[in-house]
Amino acid sequence: MKDKLLSPSIFIGVQGDGMISFGSGQPDLPPPERVFRILPKYRQFKYGLIPGQVNLRKALAKQYGGTADDFVITNGASEALDLTFRSICKPGDKILLHKPYYYSYLPMINFNNLEPVFTETIRGKIDISDFDNKVRGCKAVLINSPSNPTGRVQEVSTLKEIERLCSDLDITIISDEVYKDLIYVRENYMLKGPQVVTINSFSKTFAMCGLRIGYLYSNDRSIVDDVIEIKTHSSMNTNILGQEMAYEATKVPSAYVDNQVAIWKERRDVVYKGLMDLGLELWNPEGAFYVLPKVKDPRKMVWDLFKKHKVITYLGEWFGAPDRIRLSYALDVDKIEEGLSRIEKYLDS
Repeated sequence: MKDKLLSPSIFIGVQGDGMISFGSGQPDLPPPERVFRILPKYRQFKYGLIPGQVNLRKALAKQYGGTADDFVITNGASEALDLTFRSICKPGDKILLHKPYYYSYLPMINFNNLEPVFTETIRGKIDISDFDNKVRGCKAVLINSPSNPTGRVQEVSTLKEIERLCSDLDITIISDEVYKDLIYVRENYMLKGPQVVTINSFSKTFAMCGLRIGYLYSNDRSIVDDVIEIKTHSSMNTNILGQEMAYEATKVPSAYVDNQVAIWKERRDVVYKGLMDLGLELWNPEGAFYVLPKVKDPRKMVWDLFKKHKVITYLGEWFGAPDRIRLSYALDVDKIEEGLSRIEKYLDS
C-alpha cells in the first residue's frame, strides 16, 4: 500500500463502476453556454502571439486594471506559476509557502532547484508572526487564498500585512488566485503592488479545465518580459482556440458566477455537516471546494476506501498535512451523500 500511494496520479481519471470520487479538483458544473458559440465558425489555426491573444489580454486588463502588456496567457495556472519561478529566481533561492499547500507546489519548487520554507497556519489561517520570522531571506512568497486543500480564505488584515512586509523587504509575492471567484464569506481581496505576480485561470470559475487557459499578471515589466522570453523557447503560444473560448467567458454576466457559488456553498454545507456528524475534526471551508478532515491512519483509510468501498480521497501528506485526508466536493449532492454513507460504513467497520 505504501508504494501505491506515492502521488495523486493513481487516482486521476479513475471513474465508472460505481466509483465516487472526492479526488480531483475539477468542477463538474458546465462551462457558460456562450463559450461554445465560436466553435462552428472558428478557423484560425496558425501560431499565436507568445504573450497571448490581444483581445483576451485587453479583456483581462479591464477586470484587473493595468494594460494588456501586463498579462501573459499560459497553459493553465501551472505553467504561469512555473514560468514565474523561472523568471524571478535562481537555483538555491528560498520560496516561502504556507502549510497545507497545493500538492504541485513542492515538486515545482524542487524542479527549479529552489528551497522551500514553510510557514505555519492556525486552523488553515496564516500565523503572521511565524510568517514574519521566516520570510526574511526569501526571494518570493507563494500565497493561495482561497486554499487548495483547506478551502480557507486568509484574513484581509493578514494579506495587507504580507503586502507591507514584502514591500519593505523587496520580496516578490506570487498570489495563486484560481479560486478567487469562489468565496462564501466576503469579496476577494486581491494582493497588489509592483512586487506582486497574480496567477489565475479559467479552469475553476468557468469549468474549462481541459482547455488549459491560465494567465499571469504583473505590473513589473521585467518579469513579464522574462516570462515571454522563456515561453518563446518552451511552449510558444497557448492554445488559440482555447483563448477565444476564454475571451467569450469574460463576457459572461456576474450572475453566472453567483449561481455557481450558491451551488458550491450548498455542497459545502452538506459535506461539512456530514463529516462533522461522523465525528471528524475539520475546518469549515470559506471558499473553493475542498475539505481536509483529520483522521486516524490516513494511508489505510485512503486505500481501504478506494479498494473496498469505491471512494476516492486524497492523502493529506501530499499537501503537507500527514494526519489528514482531502476531499473535493465537486460532485452532485446525491453523490456526496452516497460517498458520506460509504465513509460511515468504513468508519463503523
